[in-house]
Amino acid sequence: MITLYDCATAPSPRRARILLAEKGVAHDTVQIDLRTGEQMAEAYRQINPQCTVPALRTDEGVMLTDNAAIAAWAEAHFPEPPLLGSSALDKAEIASWQWRIEFEGLLAIAECFRNSSPGMANRALPGPVDYPQIPELAQRGLTRVQQFFAVLDARLRGREFIAADQFSMADITAVVAVDFARIVKLKPGEQHPELLRWRAAMAQRPSMAL
Repeated sequence: MITLYDCATAPSPRRARILLAEKGVAHDTVQIDLRTGEQMAEAYRQINPQCTVPALRTDEGVMLTDNAAIAAWAEAHFPEPPLLGSSALDKAEIASWQWRIEFEGLLAIAECFRNSSPGMANRALPGPVDYPQIPELAQRGLTRVQQFFAVLDARLRGREFIAADQFSMADITAVVAVDFARIVKLKPGEQHPELLRWRAAMAQRPSMAL
């Protein structure tokens, strides 16, 4: 049986949950409590030495330890609906926007949160190694997130989806990023009408409630 190692309150595993729901992939779920540091315990290190979620054990018993691997595996084994694109150009466009959303959105939010939250002291980066906070990065992260909202709003003008005229992993990652920004007290406003329209449309998909 496919098993997803998850944390209901974290953004990264939410991406995997939405992906699997959109693909209709049946799976078991094991919750890992990040608040208590369960991801750092030896039991979970044996599952995923990176000490992160999500992780996914395939039917073949192979452990996939990041969203990129999980998406690639799911697309290959469950090709419908295609979430990484069908044509060469569609695949390229989705991959490009996926990368931008991760780098300009998710990483910017994490940069702000992990370098400012008292609960993240010495945990400025995920994984098994402790890194000190750098407060200046938190301020830069806020600026980056605001720019990310502006970029997405401009991109969505006249578009139903972010890339390749189809619902894709780019939309999944963007929903998670936009929602996650609330942790640093940022959210789209009236200056982002296209982004708000798109987010309201995404909310109609059952997977987005996960």
